[in-house]
Amino acid sequence: MSNLKEAVFGNKERVVTGIGLIAVLSVILAINNFYLIWAILGISYLVGLWEVNKLFGIDNKVAVLSLGTITWLFTLTTSNIMLIAFIPMIIIASYKAYKNEDMKEVLPFIYPTVSMIIFLALYKDFGILSIVWLIIVVVFTDTFAYFSGKYLGKTKFSPTSPNKTLEGVAGGIIAGTIFGSVAGLYFNGFFYALVLSFLVSFFSVFGDLFESYLKRKADVKDSGNIFPGHGGILDRLDGYLFGVIILYVGMKLV
Repeated sequence: MSNLKEAVFGNKERVVTGIGLIAVLSVILAINNFYLIWAILGISYLVGLWEVNKLFGIDNKVAVLSLGTITWLFTLTTSNIMLIAFIPMIIIASYKAYKNEDMKEVLPFIYPTVSMIIFLALYKDFGILSIVWLIIVVVFTDTFAYFSGKYLGKTKFSPTSPNKTLEGVAGGIIAGTIFGSVAGLYFNGFFYALVLSFLVSFFSVFGDLFESYLKRKADVKDSGNIFPGHGGILDRLDGYLFGVIILYVGMKLV
C-alpha cells in the first residue's frame, strides 16, 4: 500500500497539475464549442511548435511560428480541414530546395502540425465524443503502462526509453483497448471499437516513444516547462499525436 501511495502521490506538484488539467479539460469538453476547441488546440499547437524547434535544432523559430499561425488560421476557411495539413510542408520544402538549404525547418510541419490539424478534423467530422474516445484510450494506456511497469516490469522495451518495460507497455495497451472498446461502442459495433481502440493504444505508445527519441537526440529532459511536474505541451500530447491519426483514419474508412 505504501508503494502504491508513493507511486500516486510521490510527486505532489505533478499530481496537482494533473488534477488542474483534468478540471480544465472537463470544462472545455462540457462546453463543446467549435471555436473554443479550435482556440485551445491552436494555442496548444503553437506552443508545441515553439517547443519542437528546440528538439529539431531549428534557429529560425519566429519564421516557423509565423507560418504555423497562418496555417492554423486557414483551418477556419474550409469545411475540409485536412486540405490544409500538408500545404506548409510543401511551401517550406519548395523554398529550401530553391535556396539549396538544410531541410530541417520542414520537420515541424510534419510533427506536430499534421497531427494537430487531424485533431481538429476529428472533432469537426465526428464530434466531441470522438475526442472523448481518444482521451480514454490514451489516458488508460498511459496510466496502466505506468503501474504495470512499476510493479510487473522486468523486460526492457526499447533503448530509446530505458524506463519503459514490455510488461508495462502490454498492461497499458490491454487497459487502453478494454476501456476504449466501451467508449467506441457509441460509433459502431464491438469488434470495430475493439480493433480501433487497440490500434490507437498501440500507436500512442510509439507516439510517446517518438517524443522520447527526440528529447534524447536533443539532450533535454522535457520538451518545455509550461506544466509544473509534467514538462511541456508535447510531453502531454505525445501519445495523442500518433493516436489521433490512427483514430481519424480508422473512423474515415468505416
